Amino acid sequence: MAKFRARSASLLFSAGFVIGLAGPVQAQDALPDDASGDEIVVTAQKRAERAIDVPISLTALGSNAIVTRRMSQADDLAASVPNLQFSATVGENTPIFALRGVSMSDFSLNQAGPVATYYDEVYKGNFAFLGVNLFDLERIEVLRGPQGTLYGKNTTGGAINLIAVAPKHETSGYISAGIGNYARREASGALNLALGETLAARFAFTAARADGWFANRQPGQIDLNGTREYGLRASLLWEPRDGIKMILRLANSRQTPGNYASYSVPGADGVGAGVYEAFGAGSSYFRTGLGVRELASNYAERRRATTSSAALTSEIELGNGLALTSVTAWDKGSLFIPEDTDGSPTRALEIPYTDRANQISEDLRITSDWGNGFNFIAGAYYHRESVFNATVLNLWTDLDADGDGSVTAADCALALPVACAVDNRFDQLKHSYALYSDLRYALNAQLNLRGGLRYTHDDGHQSGLIAQARGVDGVLVATLIPATDRRFATSNVSGKVGIDWKAADGTLLFANFSRGYRGNGFNAQAFFDQSEASVAKPETINAFEVGIKAEPADKLSLSATGFVYDYRNQQFLSVNPANAAQTLVNLDRSRLYGGELEVEAHPLPDLGIQLGVGLLHARVKRGIISGEDLRGHRLSNAPTLTLSSAAELVAFDTGHAKLTLNATLSYVSSQFFEVRNIARLHQRGYALLGANANLVIGDWTVAVWGKNLGDKTYFTSRIDLSGFGFDYNHVGTPRSFGVKCGANSEGFGCGRKTPLPA
Repeated sequence: MAKFRARSASLLFSAGFVIGLAGPVQAQDALPDDASGDEIVVTAQKRAERAIDVPISLTALGSNAIVTRRMSQADDLAASVPNLQFSATVGENTPIFALRGVSMSDFSLNQAGPVATYYDEVYKGNFAFLGVNLFDLERIEVLRGPQGTLYGKNTTGGAINLIAVAPKHETSGYISAGIGNYARREASGALNLALGETLAARFAFTAARADGWFANRQPGQIDLNGTREYGLRASLLWEPRDGIKMILRLANSRQTPGNYASYSVPGADGVGAGVYEAFGAGSSYFRTGLGVRELASNYAERRRATTSSAALTSEIELGNGLALTSVTAWDKGSLFIPEDTDGSPTRALEIPYTDRANQISEDLRITSDWGNGFNFIAGAYYHRESVFNATVLNLWTDLDADGDGSVTAADCALALPVACAVDNRFDQLKHSYALYSDLRYALNAQLNLRGGLRYTHDDGHQSGLIAQARGVDGVLVATLIPATDRRFATSNVSGKVGIDWKAADGTLLFANFSRGYRGNGFNAQAFFDQSEASVAKPETINAFEVGIKAEPADKLSLSATGFVYDYRNQQFLSVNPANAAQTLVNLDRSRLYGGELEVEAHPLPDLGIQLGVGLLHARVKRGIISGEDLRGHRLSNAPTLTLSSAAELVAFDTGHAKLTLNATLSYVSSQFFEVRNIARLHQRGYALLGANANLVIGDWTVAVWGKNLGDKTYFTSRIDLSGFGFDYNHVGTPRSFGVKCGANSEGFGCGRKTPLPA
């Protein structure tokens, strides 16, 4: 069976790849770094290097790939990076990433995942800070494995770096607008201004609206999974003299779409689990006559997400081959997520989430550039994050338990927790302090020793945690968890050692050992029992990695890595089968191993091909969750095989007119979204096809695009909520397509790089 599945995946991929070469492909709209085969320069190790010269497992996506693949949300990125997955338990705009099987099961909005996201070197830990940021990007770098000796926040899984286009000393810009199915309207653009010999500024924006693609058949309610957003970014570059460079970035974003929808599949007793019948107060809901992308939701509200941020990056050459870098940042964000969890016209379970967060951070480091021999990076990091979190469990709040014809606090008092709004809220404050170093010693022109250490001290305070039950009328019925404070303080030493050798032909061989660390976590799912006010221990991971990067022929490059992880104390939500108390606990130990292969080829001057393969084996070695021994279970968000491919063909280029065809195909093998591996919640493998055609005439561009052209139905999250009578599912985005027109003067869209008149 395993061989049959592997062979089927191989045939599926091969067929799609041939289609990608022969048929319409994706268009491009971006800088020609990765379009023409020019090498992408990355800063994954805080130095400007060719991606193929960096001795770590890394995927770099340039601006052309970002635009032609229309990367606007997490699933777009995951489809382009081997062994990167995401789940959308609280929506595609608040993704939980998994890298090489390292993920988190806790979807609470107060948590920070093991795969860190950075915007221009600024760590964005809380979901409230993510916002709308996939626009006007120079590149995306995805680093696999523990990060700590170079990055501000220590993580066990890896890092995703989003790097925006920086201001430059010229006057140029671009603008585009488009339409698509589901009444989509979108616009984006950027303007770069030369303000003198030392100053330059860049202003970029994106805005989009689309109707919801999840049809709501409940009369008077809006369709869900819509788009309604904007993002703004202003950057100012100041170079007062040689050796000093400062960039100030200000950004703001807002999202107010119809919230995500839940495809909730009823169990034998229906949505409501027979509770309505037990009280003689109506009947449970049995979803009938609806498709997978249809529901009848009585609680269809708009999700609200806002972000504001400011960051100052300063680079100063100190002389003698030393440079000082400072990244100072402030972020503010808020989320309101009105979730109709049961996805039905009943009120069996509805959960509005509220998250408000602020953070400040400072990353200060010194970098040496002494040519051959010894070089170092030494830095200090500080991060402060404050969060207010509030969650309400509306439990059967349309049930008249006492039969008096109305639902009030009396019904809640009689049937607690039925007919109750059970809420919790708390404030959370975390600090992180770190000293880190990254060292390199060149034994000769070909052989390097590398290493680094990091000391981290984290502390946290969850204050005022309180859980109460109220009637639908807002009257207090009971305090379930009295005001409680929790604290932690943890110190950790982690690090990395490695060796790399570069042959005369440029082939790079490397081997690394690194230890990763993820700090303590407070449980946000404490509602009914004092024991739920738990604090999880830190996670740790020991990672071994070997790899090769080579250019065996002209216009051909490849990268292959293999890894083995020893993963300990992974944080999981656990439900006590005796009293249903939900705590945040640690899974003892897991073993993960696998590898990635990435190939880029340009067999013809007008044809480019990219292929990525990820292999993964991720199993629990020891641990108990929710009273179940999980030995041998697959970890969540850990498919055995991931494939990504892209092809780009220049159909013709007259010098004045150019037609580019692009195609992408991605495949994800079967997986679970929860570690208990419940058979009915198994997600089978699926493939997604995208295509794009891009015509450029002078500085004008017309692009036709499509995503998920096969209209594949797949899930991005699945949770067992049988206690409420259903399984909770998120459905992936259906077929989408559109057309976009634009004008530009800086190379976006394959146009000429013609600066505007100053």
